[in-house]
Amino acid sequence: MKFIIAVDCEGVACTVGSPGASLNESRDLEFAKLQATREADACARGFFDAGAEQVIVWDNHNGSLNLDYDLLDERCDIALGVGFAHRFPGLDASYAGVAFIGYHAMDNTEDAVVCHTFSSATYQYMKINDQEVGEMGIDGAVAGSHGVPVVFVASDDKGTAEARRFFHNVETATTKNALGWNAAISKHPQRASAEIRAGARAAAERLDDFASFTFSEPLSLEIRYKRIEAAQAASRGLKAGERVDPYTVRWALDQLADYF
Repeated sequence: MKFIIAVDCEGVACTVGSPGASLNESRDLEFAKLQATREADACARGFFDAGAEQVIVWDNHNGSLNLDYDLLDERCDIALGVGFAHRFPGLDASYAGVAFIGYHAMDNTEDAVVCHTFSSATYQYMKINDQEVGEMGIDGAVAGSHGVPVVFVASDDKGTAEARRFFHNVETATTKNALGWNAAISKHPQRASAEIRAGARAAAERLDDFASFTFSEPLSLEIRYKRIEAAQAASRGLKAGERVDPYTVRWALDQLADYF
């Protein structure tokens, strides 16, 4: 068995950011990086407990270079940096599943902690085939395009609820109960990590329960931007889409990989 763990930071335990700022500008950033490392390690150990032969940890927050790699189980391989040909570097149909650690709910999710879709400063929403999606849905569909299911997700309660809407039978671990953009009641970091390890093992022991997630292709992608000049730029150039209104651009795509 082989797995890839994609690691973000906003959804980890005891992280809520600072008012008026993204996580990257907040007082929580350094702890979030540490806890993301702990939770990724716990997930990897859970997969190894179930007999995994390879686990790749993909450092996927803000251009990578967030995790303390020395704290990861030494059996892990690590994908880091930018410039990969596609999301989920190294993923192919030989993998049993992917996991999301530290992921967060999509933008426009009421009371979710630091919810956004790729950039809280840039995008108001993304829709694929007229369905609003966030990073989990998009990354899950990228994995699904290789026939690989999402088997485990750790996030706040709004994020795990979102995961269950998209991914059939997915195993989840809730790190905190979200009470607002910068508010939550969190599990202790050690308890959250222990539950992640147990959940990852449970997921790896019931792989027949999962199905890969995909969008029907060809597909439509609609992005509403928060700034008018961003929409203008997206409607021009090599990947230009159709300008729907001053803030919204739409693309007709043959496959998800044409954009993501």
